[in-house]
Amino acid sequence: MSTSMSLLKQRRFLPLFVTQLLGAFNDNLFKNAMVLFVVYGVYNDEKAEALFSAVATAVFILPFFLMSALAGQLADTRDKAKIIRVVKFCEILIMIVGGIGLFMAWLGFAVSVIAIPLMMLALFAMGVHSTFFGPIKYAILPQHLKEDEVLGGTGLVEAGTYIAILLGTILAGIIEVEWAAIGVIITAIIGYFTGRQVPPAPPEQAETGIDWHILRSSINLVKSTLHIRKLYLAIASISFFWTIGAVLFIQFPPLAKNVLGADKEVASLFLAIFSIGIAIGSVAINRMLKGQVSARYAPACVIVMGLFVVGFYLVCRNWHVIGTGELYNISSFVAHPDAIMLLLSLLGIAVSGGMFVVPLYAFLTTTVPKDQTARTVAANNIVNSGAMVIGSLIALGLSAAGVSIVNQLLLGAAMCLISAWLAQQLHRACD
Repeated sequence: MSTSMSLLKQRRFLPLFVTQLLGAFNDNLFKNAMVLFVVYGVYNDEKAEALFSAVATAVFILPFFLMSALAGQLADTRDKAKIIRVVKFCEILIMIVGGIGLFMAWLGFAVSVIAIPLMMLALFAMGVHSTFFGPIKYAILPQHLKEDEVLGGTGLVEAGTYIAILLGTILAGIIEVEWAAIGVIITAIIGYFTGRQVPPAPPEQAETGIDWHILRSSINLVKSTLHIRKLYLAIASISFFWTIGAVLFIQFPPLAKNVLGADKEVASLFLAIFSIGIAIGSVAINRMLKGQVSARYAPACVIVMGLFVVGFYLVCRNWHVIGTGELYNISSFVAHPDAIMLLLSLLGIAVSGGMFVVPLYAFLTTTVPKDQTARTVAANNIVNSGAMVIGSLIALGLSAAGVSIVNQLLLGAAMCLISAWLAQQLHRACD
């Protein structure tokens, strides 16, 4: 069996890997620069900050729900490499708009009237960009890789994605917003040129007509996928996982500021540790499964994840801000007596989460014919995004009802139990 790291030396994998890495980096540099600027520089109210963070997440997710069916059809019936070039060129245009919004925010010019709407528009457009790129990055792997390389390749893509999220998140927290505006445009340009190096990936079937009706095509795609029990269980499990992830990501900035008394660098540290953990889990599960696509460890992994969420909740609930009332920076935060336990709990959530979700993505792309992989991933994205939007709305509803951000963490822990049950059903169905 080829080792997964050797794939990084081969053109059939490396350009796709780098292009995906740059795209994930840019998404997170832009989104976090925007959210952190608004949370720390515009609003001064916990409910308003939580609302903005949730709305930003929903705006980014909405295109996945609306357009994944179209994206899946295109990826299965057209050359995937050509689609990548178009999508990455569009990213340059999107980031020019987003960069202008960030720059205006830095200048303090019409922040609420023009700058924030421009940034939200760019965020929505980046969601569209990711909607069309997402099915390709998974569907192209079984086409370019050997059967015993797919799990390793999927793990590397996931690990690389979260390393990119880590870098984008950290950078968003430490650089000024005007430099982020320049950075997102430069990264988009580099991503376009790396995307042009992806080898041709012609469709496995003859080009066919596309159903351009967004609602009808989405309903038909989900119906045609979810009636297969194994796929239904895998997609449901992944959806619950990302709902938990969405709720946690929404909560991190306002939680860091209002509960832990920490500045935006610490909020970025939380997101960074989460990303590192997912990357570690993605690689570790490939080693444990030795290249075999299986859900046998998934139930245990997500139960462990739930336990770490409870641990994170307990530390947050008992947290006491020590000092003069100024927000902690990273050094003063780490010096807090409960900080190490908090960060270890967060790392545990992420590592076990990565170990849970990576085999399920590999399962999606290896249990259907190659000419249906992109549409299967697209169906997964539709259900995932719908579940994440529901999770965001639940978090908003709980906030409106007066439930504290800390207590909302228990929602994530409870949902881990449902994910574990679904994963166990999937494992039994595959035996």
